[in-house]
Amino acid sequence: MALVVKEEGEFKFVDEGSGPVLLLLHGLFGALSNWEGVTNRFSKNFRVIIPMLPIYEMPIREAGIDGLRKFVEEFVALKNLNDMIIMGNSLGGHVALAYTLKNPDKVKKLILTGSSGLFEDSMGGSYPKRGNYEYIKERVAYTFYDPKVATKELVDEVFETTNSIPKCMRIVAIAKSAQRHNMATDIPNIKAPTFLVWGLNDTITPPIVAHEFNRLIPNSTLQFIDKCSHAPMMEHPEKFNELVEDFMLK
Repeated sequence: MALVVKEEGEFKFVDEGSGPVLLLLHGLFGALSNWEGVTNRFSKNFRVIIPMLPIYEMPIREAGIDGLRKFVEEFVALKNLNDMIIMGNSLGGHVALAYTLKNPDKVKKLILTGSSGLFEDSMGGSYPKRGNYEYIKERVAYTFYDPKVATKELVDEVFETTNSIPKCMRIVAIAKSAQRHNMATDIPNIKAPTFLVWGLNDTITPPIVAHEFNRLIPNSTLQFIDKCSHAPMMEHPEKFNELVEDFMLK
């Protein structure tokens, strides 16, 4: 099912299905296609909402974790959302953590996969190089255990993004903000039941990061998926959805 993007005011978002709210937050290079498997599975029983984070458009002075958290707060207020299950991948997990800490009454459960917030090796240790297609292809493939998951369409999308100077400036600003915004002292205050779903072969937020999140977040559970890297919902969608469904229906 192709996801349909709606617009309301300054916000672009996907809103599929009905029932309890499942809010999905994408990563720095995240695309709607990242969440197709999750949306198709859960929109039968949940209202699946995906706000498009303004990573490439936000004012440069606001390009960071706090700016993205405020954006989510404004979106949630506009749509009058409550009792949410929030799921975030990579940077989206970081934003989900920041949002949950500021708005604990809005979050029923939290699901993190490959989340930044403690440590991440963004783009494999370097910032995007403009105009070098082979470099971008290699870096996108680095995100996955099986490089074939990095389709030409996905590589083309990231290449187009990194070829824009204004977009690159925001990517770098947000990546640096994420590295500065370490949450080790804050996340022990999270009260929502939290599920950590991690790729056992994650090269960007390695398994040790997942164990540290599990240690620091009081009511958290950790599950690994083998032969899987930084985006489990893309590499192993059926296994990922099965694990997530068990947690959400508890």
